[in-house]
Amino acid sequence: MSDSTPDWASMGAYGSPFSGNGMEFFPLGVPMDHAGVVLHESGYMAARPCWNYPNVLSPFWRLYYDLKPGHKVVFTHREIVLGPDRLVLIPDHSLFHAVGTRPRPKFWLAFNCARRFVPEQTVPIELAPSVIELALIRELMTLFESACRERNQSRIFHYSMALLHEVLGRSEIEWLDEKPDAVLRAIRFVEERYADPLYNHTLARIGGLSESAFNRIFRLHQGVSPTRFIAQVRVREAAHLLTHSPLSLDDVAEKCGFPNRVYLTRVFTRIVGEAPARFRRRHAG
Repeated sequence: MSDSTPDWASMGAYGSPFSGNGMEFFPLGVPMDHAGVVLHESGYMAARPCWNYPNVLSPFWRLYYDLKPGHKVVFTHREIVLGPDRLVLIPDHSLFHAVGTRPRPKFWLAFNCARRFVPEQTVPIELAPSVIELALIRELMTLFESACRERNQSRIFHYSMALLHEVLGRSEIEWLDEKPDAVLRAIRFVEERYADPLYNHTLARIGGLSESAFNRIFRLHQGVSPTRFIAQVRVREAAHLLTHSPLSLDDVAEKCGFPNRVYLTRVFTRIVGEAPARFRRRHAG
């Protein structure tokens, strides 16, 4: 895996849904629509330069479609080559490496989804694009390449949302029922108070459940335990500070809810795969 980020750096590779190369819509934290989806960014580049981003772990979902093979996404036990024969759907908080050294035409969506897959669902999901999905992607590419791109913002949004609903409605994807209010309240609390001491019994009380029932329901609908989710949010925020601020590791630990830099390093390394100091050296602008 390459130790360096590409010359054409993407702001959205890690903690932000905005790459700086696509069309931006709603930021993180915006309430979901009635279908449980928020579109953050839609983008297309006819020749996306080198695409090397190690240890990507972000709070938003991605949909990738490349018109030519060459770039790939690498997970712990799986590697997927992007190309014209597949759509690749990656859920939030998935750790992967984006790998690509030659320019490729690339289309992507960054979004958030309130729903979760059933535990048996294999992720990330590879889908053969349907005729409708390809038609929507081609129309979006045309809009992006237009000299009036900014005036096409509304059309880009609606076509992007139509594509998302087509993909998320595919029969190959099995979803759990909607997240219970108990889980949603706990998630909002963690996102707002991640720097504070957080305990499972506190989240269970906020959700109005016993601790054992809350832990079971949270894991079912979020895909990880409450403790793991708290760690993921804190690591995500630490990664942002490491790459966008000069704060010391001690200060980063304090602002992100870790008791000290030693504990920050231990948790960060376990989730991201490398120590925070090395992460900063490789990714700080």
